[in-house]
Amino acid sequence: MEFKYDVIVVGAGHAGCEAAAASARLGAKTCLITMDMNKIAQMSCNPAVGGIAKGQIVREIDALGGHMGEVTDKTSIQFRMLNRSKGPAMWSPRAQCDRGKFIWAWREILENTPNLSIWQDQVKELLVDEGVPSESEQGNVRTKTVVGVRTYMDVVFKARCVVITAGTFLNGLMHIGRTKLAGGRTAEPPSLCLTESITRHGITAGRMKTGTPVRIDGRSVDFSLMTEQAGDTDCHKFSFLGNQRHLQQLPCWITYTNPSVHERLKEGLPDSPLFNGQIQSIGPRYCPSIETKLVTFADKEQHQLFLEPEGDSTQEYYLNGFSSSLPIDVQLEALRMIPAFRNLQVYRPGYAIEYDYFDPQQLERSLESKVIDGLYFAGQVNGTTGYEEAAGQGLVAGMNAALKCAGSEPFIMHRDDSYIGVLIDDLTTKGVDEPYRMFTSRAEYRILLRQDNADARLTERSYRLGLATEERFRVWTEKDEQIRRIISFAEEFSVKANYINDALVSMGEAPLTRGCKLIDVLTRPFVTINEISKHITKFSELLDNVTDRREEIIEAAEIQIKYKGYIDRERQQAEKMQRLESIRIRGRFDYPNLLSLSTEARQKLERINPETLAQASRIPGVSPSDINVLLVLMNR
Repeated sequence: MEFKYDVIVVGAGHAGCEAAAASARLGAKTCLITMDMNKIAQMSCNPAVGGIAKGQIVREIDALGGHMGEVTDKTSIQFRMLNRSKGPAMWSPRAQCDRGKFIWAWREILENTPNLSIWQDQVKELLVDEGVPSESEQGNVRTKTVVGVRTYMDVVFKARCVVITAGTFLNGLMHIGRTKLAGGRTAEPPSLCLTESITRHGITAGRMKTGTPVRIDGRSVDFSLMTEQAGDTDCHKFSFLGNQRHLQQLPCWITYTNPSVHERLKEGLPDSPLFNGQIQSIGPRYCPSIETKLVTFADKEQHQLFLEPEGDSTQEYYLNGFSSSLPIDVQLEALRMIPAFRNLQVYRPGYAIEYDYFDPQQLERSLESKVIDGLYFAGQVNGTTGYEEAAGQGLVAGMNAALKCAGSEPFIMHRDDSYIGVLIDDLTTKGVDEPYRMFTSRAEYRILLRQDNADARLTERSYRLGLATEERFRVWTEKDEQIRRIISFAEEFSVKANYINDALVSMGEAPLTRGCKLIDVLTRPFVTINEISKHITKFSELLDNVTDRREEIIEAAEIQIKYKGYIDRERQQAEKMQRLESIRIRGRFDYPNLLSLSTEARQKLERINPETLAQASRIPGVSPSDINVLLVLMNR
């Protein structure tokens, strides 16, 4: 074993796993370093994947050739498509997974990926050469270059690129009431020294906080006093490769807090690290602790809780909605005031954790550092929260590290082609002042970025790069051909009013007054392809030929037909913005001396050094008038 690689990935969470797999599959000799091979892709918080906007990210990862989607399908114990009552731009897949099987499914993939080695150890130092200045592909001049890492076992690994995906482990500190424990996760040690070895080279770090709820022994729960929430039984899944659900599908359960619970929790607030000054860092706004809910929503008499299974053969349950860092006795006494939990037994209490992160504004959109050549960051170390956001960043960082080793141009994702592009652009352009979580509202082109069309947006691009496999590309092209065939038939086939009016009335639609093209009928809100095909023999015969992934293909065709006007309009808007994306401004201006710009704009443009005029327009504090000034100067 030579301890010399093209790419080293530090940390085997969701970002690290995707980064290492992508790097290796693109031909880079890769080493994944993790402190515990039995905790690879550990779900530190909820054992669930997807959700609002997050599900779209997972489907994008899958379309690019990543593995999170297929691992989720293989280990899913409940699947739901969220937001079905809204338009398809808002539909978001979510799956509850078996935590233990998720880990082993990932480990099986990694251990059988060519070019990929795994080393069990902890990295304590980043090795940097402070030699000859180098220029990045994006135009930044760097004076330092990464050359490898040193571990706690005092092993030196040499590498051309290093990807840092250390999650919550960097100087991690856990809080349970006034008790403080050093750790990156319960029962696991923190990563010490690595932050300091990075920041001494000029990279800025800060502190953030997150938390996790109590884990409950299901044998102590009275499920008869809770509301059952079953999963979906239709065709939906995450991976476009068609993996079926393998495990027994289990329900989740719903209950509520009550005034007695709230009163006991409030009595414990003086010992809450969030409110007694013990925790100074900022937590996730959109996943607040139960004590934060009590303070922020003081008028509410109850809060909804979801009891979610951790696996198909375990009694461990996750209490979604009850994240807490209150003392153990306060958590237990309050929960036992909920009727279903009156005999409650737990495996471990909820806790909060503080950890280091690095300013993502010091990164290129390739996720390479602007300060140190060959150094990449992905996941919670960039100030994000969530497995999906981490995995998306990891995939991009791993791809770009491998491409850099091969001397190729970086792979850049954009706001109009993916939620991952929105995520990375927000991080590198706007920075973070709290843990960043993806929402559909963050994407201005969300009609284009639907969960059903991630393969249409990304698979061909990834295939040409070498990450998406031949099989994945074949599956996509066959699906695309089937969708086109359905739409083409609908555009060309004429229907007569007297043949389908009875069917239209039964669907709640007004009858036709004259014949028209089938596509005009399908644009009606209550008319579905499956229903109308029952009354049109030729259409039914066409659909009968769609045997593989039938429901997925019909759904995709239906969305394109019904929402064509909205899709076309949003695509035109995206193309207009692309004009600004094509105007490259890095290295063109001496911002501090452009007195025609506002002071805030000069300061922020100098610090972020945007690549394009479009990126400059998204920087907070850079006004439209500042952009007009830059346009005028560009014309000169």
